[in-house]
Amino acid sequence: MNRFIIAAIVLSVCSIPVSPPLRAAGGPPATAEDILNHVDDLFRGVSSHAIMQMTVTTAHYTRDMTLEAWSKGKENSLVRIVKPEKEKGTATLKAGSNIWNYLPKVNRIIKIPSSMMGGSWMGSHFTNDDLVKESRMADDYASSISFRGERKGVGMIELTLIPKPDAAVVWGKVVVEVMDGSYLPLKIDYYDERMKLVRTMVFSEIREVGTRRLPMRLRMIPVDKPNEYTEILYTTIEFDIPLQDSFFSLRSLKELEAP
Repeated sequence: MNRFIIAAIVLSVCSIPVSPPLRAAGGPPATAEDILNHVDDLFRGVSSHAIMQMTVTTAHYTRDMTLEAWSKGKENSLVRIVKPEKEKGTATLKAGSNIWNYLPKVNRIIKIPSSMMGGSWMGSHFTNDDLVKESRMADDYASSISFRGERKGVGMIELTLIPKPDAAVVWGKVVVEVMDGSYLPLKIDYYDERMKLVRTMVFSEIREVGTRRLPMRLRMIPVDKPNEYTEILYTTIEFDIPLQDSFFSLRSLKELEAP
């Protein structure tokens, strides 16, 4: 069943302004929590619509999928597989704290329990929670700025995150690197409970999207299999489009209607 579990991408690019500044000019510098909220909300906006290409590369195969996704605020999202044909129509809805999958081959809607959020998404190197963003770094981790300066000629800020005692997360530590100034993410390292590095997500291909600058390519690399990876490439993304709350319904999950 794990191979059918879909999670909605809530996920959310020098002459135009970036996303709204975290702090007013002349005000206090952005805190670690400010920066984490900025990273979590980078692909959100008031609402969004995106087309993405996902490529899963393992030692045995390479697999490509095309996804279409909508989101509104932090609570509502809907994602649907467009290609390949054999998986077309498979979809996931997130409405509030509830998450459902629709499997068209068997015409079934399945509610996803929180215990399955750490599972692999469609055999990829992303987890369900990576894509649905059920958790938020600023809420679930105690964070601090552990480095600020230049690395490889790039001004950057490093944040170290330790899970809060009551947080429902699987990682023992997370280390986030962002560009100093724009706070665009560069890399996220995930450690297990023994503080062993497990996987790394790398952000690249920064492009201008409206009034934002965004990394359009995300690659997740497992440390124990460095020749494998899963990559998401945003081919199009638009923000602040008209979407009604009623669009994020079980009816739309099965039979997608025009927003």
